[in-house]
Amino acid sequence: MPDGSARLAIVPAYNEEATLPGVLESLRRHAPGFDVLVIDDGSTDRTGELARTGGATLLQLPFNVGIGGAVQSGYLYACEHGYDYVVQVDADGQHDATEIATLQDTMGADPALDVVCGSRFLEKRDYRASFGRRTGIQIFAAIVSLIARKRVTDPTSGFRLCNRRAIELFARDYPHDYPEVEALLTLHYNRLTMREVPVRMFQRGGGVSSIRSGKSAYYMVKVLLAIFMGLARRRPFVEPGDESALRALERA
Repeated sequence: MPDGSARLAIVPAYNEEATLPGVLESLRRHAPGFDVLVIDDGSTDRTGELARTGGATLLQLPFNVGIGGAVQSGYLYACEHGYDYVVQVDADGQHDATEIATLQDTMGADPALDVVCGSRFLEKRDYRASFGRRTGIQIFAAIVSLIARKRVTDPTSGFRLCNRRAIELFARDYPHDYPEVEALLTLHYNRLTMREVPVRMFQRGGGVSSIRSGKSAYYMVKVLLAIFMGLARRRPFVEPGDESALRALERA
C-alpha cells in the first residue's frame, strides 16, 4: 500500500461499552496509520461516550439502523473524506488488530486486489464456532463459491480491507440486513477482485450478538432468499472512468 495513503478503520458499534475501549486501544497500538471512526448505531449504553474518550471520531446515528446501515454510513464517510483504504473492525473484540498488517501486506503485494478478507477457516486456527453456526457458514460458503466461481471459506467475516473502488461501491450499494454474505456477491456482480487470507480471530468479548440462537433459522432463510433474489436482479456494470454511464445509472 502506498506511503501517505489515507486510511480509515470503521468500527460499527451497538451497545459495546464492555469491549470498545480495548478495541480502540488495540487499533492505536497495532494500526497507528489508520484514523478510527466509530459508528454508534443508536446505542443505549456508553458506547458513544467511550468512543470520544478513546480518541475516535464518532458518527452517532439517531436510532438503530442495523449493522448494514451502520457499515454503509462508515463507507459514505470514507468516500466523502477522501480515504484511500478502509478496514472494517468489529467493536466486540473478535477481530485481532495485529492481523490488519496481514491484510495490508496482501493488498500491497497485488495491486489488482480491491478487497482482502480475513478468514477464520482458510487454515486450521483456534477459532471455535458452534455446530449450527459452522454448518450455516459452510452452506453460505458453498453457495458463494459456486456463484463467484472461486473458493470462499468465511463468507460471514466482517474483517476486510477495501481500496478506493470498493469504498465507492459500498458507499452507494451495501446490503443492510445481515450483510456480509451479500457484500461478497456485490463485489462479484460489480467485477471487483477479492481474496481471503487466514487470520486469527477471537470469541466475542462482550455484548450480545445480532444473531442469537433464536434468530439463527430466520437468519439462514433471510440470507438465502437475498442471495437467490440477487441472482435474478439486473446489475448493470460500469467500467471505471465511464462517468456518463454512471450518471445514467444514477438517474435510472
